[in-house]
Amino acid sequence: MTRAARCRPRQCLLWTRTQSAATNCVVIARDPKISGAQPTIRRLEDAAINRIAAGEVVERPASAVKELVENAIDAGARQISVVVAEGGKRLIRVEDDGCGIAEDQLQLALARHATSKIDGSDLLNIHTLGFRGEALASLAAVGRLSVTSRPKGCDAAVIEAAAGTVEPVRPAASGLGTTVELRDLFFATPARLKFLRSERGEMRAVTDVVKRQAMSEPYAGFELLVEHSDARRKVFAVHAETGDPVQALSGRIQAILGKDFIENAVSVDAKRDGLHMTGFAALPTFSRGSAVHQHFFVNGRPVRDRLLIGALRAGYSDVLRRDRHAAAAIFIDCEPTLVDVNVHPSKSEVRFREPGVARGLVVSGLRHALAEAGHRSSSTIGTDVLGAFRAPPGEARVYQMDHRPGRGRAQVVEQEPQGDGGFLQDMDGVAAGRVEPVDAEDERLDFPLGAARAQFHENFILAQTRDGIILVDAHAAHERLVYERLKAQLAESGVARQALLVPEIVELGEMAAEILEHAEDLQALGLAIEPFGQGAVAVQETPAILGQVDASRLLKDIADELEAGGSCGTLRARVDAVLSRIACHGSVRTGRLMRAEEMNALLREMEATPNSGQCNHGRPTYVELKMHDVERLFGRR
Repeated sequence: MTRAARCRPRQCLLWTRTQSAATNCVVIARDPKISGAQPTIRRLEDAAINRIAAGEVVERPASAVKELVENAIDAGARQISVVVAEGGKRLIRVEDDGCGIAEDQLQLALARHATSKIDGSDLLNIHTLGFRGEALASLAAVGRLSVTSRPKGCDAAVIEAAAGTVEPVRPAASGLGTTVELRDLFFATPARLKFLRSERGEMRAVTDVVKRQAMSEPYAGFELLVEHSDARRKVFAVHAETGDPVQALSGRIQAILGKDFIENAVSVDAKRDGLHMTGFAALPTFSRGSAVHQHFFVNGRPVRDRLLIGALRAGYSDVLRRDRHAAAAIFIDCEPTLVDVNVHPSKSEVRFREPGVARGLVVSGLRHALAEAGHRSSSTIGTDVLGAFRAPPGEARVYQMDHRPGRGRAQVVEQEPQGDGGFLQDMDGVAAGRVEPVDAEDERLDFPLGAARAQFHENFILAQTRDGIILVDAHAAHERLVYERLKAQLAESGVARQALLVPEIVELGEMAAEILEHAEDLQALGLAIEPFGQGAVAVQETPAILGQVDASRLLKDIADELEAGGSCGTLRARVDAVLSRIACHGSVRTGRLMRAEEMNALLREMEATPNSGQCNHGRPTYVELKMHDVERLFGRR
């Protein structure tokens, strides 16, 4: 019997036979469409239904941890403990001191779509993290689940389930609260185990979930432990915060993201059309190489939303390099009816009723907060500079005070001053000015950027403050100052427009109507458009500052941004890019010697200009070293 004869088509599948002229072989291909005999519709068994649903809710151990921790938070827990083994594949145990589950409710708690958080009448008015009633049923379908609970004033009880089979409820010994233990995750669906990452990778995902949940609930304590044999190792722990919400949130974020983040972040607080955004955004010079330090929360729910990620990027677009990522913890609170959280079973995605309002709130709130930071730059830059000072390899460092006669061949020679080093020479070789010694009573020492003392390598300014020194990149600083000045002038007088001799017609299809709704905003940026029949617009004027413009490509880029829920930021970004280039070419060039008055004027203008802590390309414009840091370089500390 040939191989072709042995093959039999499955029910509801079409198998076709084709002859290959090249090989003279019969090829059997499967057609996935239903054909042949009339198919029969049948109801799946509950076990199969639960396993299918579990695949959406529980993708990996971190998903199970997320669901169980959310249940604990909804139960009002003030202390939550998570124990995992083998990255959560072998064991996940979540203990809390919440309200607990009554004995007569345990059986129902493991049923699909059974929940105490909503009554099902209004899916847009949800005030809890969980509401679908799928988590425990899904975990019971793919693993070995045990739920032990004791409400206040009641006895404890336990219920167990494995691969969808639920055992009767029985008495147990337990403290107040609930303990959910999940063992052998996906043992009932072993194929899913092949798609899990290594133990280290799954553990990293579990840790990330616990930290995000801890950030969302600062008034609760969290701990994460890893179990090895009979020993446990604590991976993460935070105590419950106290005080007002701002203090509690600040303390919790510092405990999770670190002291450096809080010291180099600005507070964000903005409102728009029923949405309230709070949180912390790091200074642009505190940027990161990846987006793992970006955290978003909507009504206390950790989310990963493309609209919010794009809005964060847009908020930093004017101060951050393209290859760098901002660090931020953004919290958006609103009425539950303004946001739909029932988008995906994992509840990690949301959909705002007015996405443009949410995006605009994040962009404008971030830009306002960063502008208020003024000339601030990351304090970690000074630490990085200190780390760049390293002793040369070979012999240990020997300080001058340690020299002894006859020790090696080093000698200390007293040197005479070589001319008048206090003068700066201009490009013609004429004395341009002297940086006079700063008196201790000089009030300029109290300014944030101090008083200029010297210029070296024809670009860098050395300034002195009351408790340290400042190194300024004059070109980068002046570039930002000129850029901000040009933007202010543009905002005051508007963008000059150039009329096209022949209007350019751009076909946009159904997006034409939406772009025409933003015609006034585009005109303010120098782009004048008018309707031109069905699905087309006529471009009458373009921004003069952009020179020759491909109007068709520009409008299509704007249409793509609007379709993604954004605004007319593409044109704004192009105008800003031109202004940035103008500022770069119009700034103090490296090689130009500056007088003392010029250097001090530059320092004062930096202190008064928003975003002057970084240049147009996101690099720092100055570095501050405190006296104790300088003394440490010379072994004085």
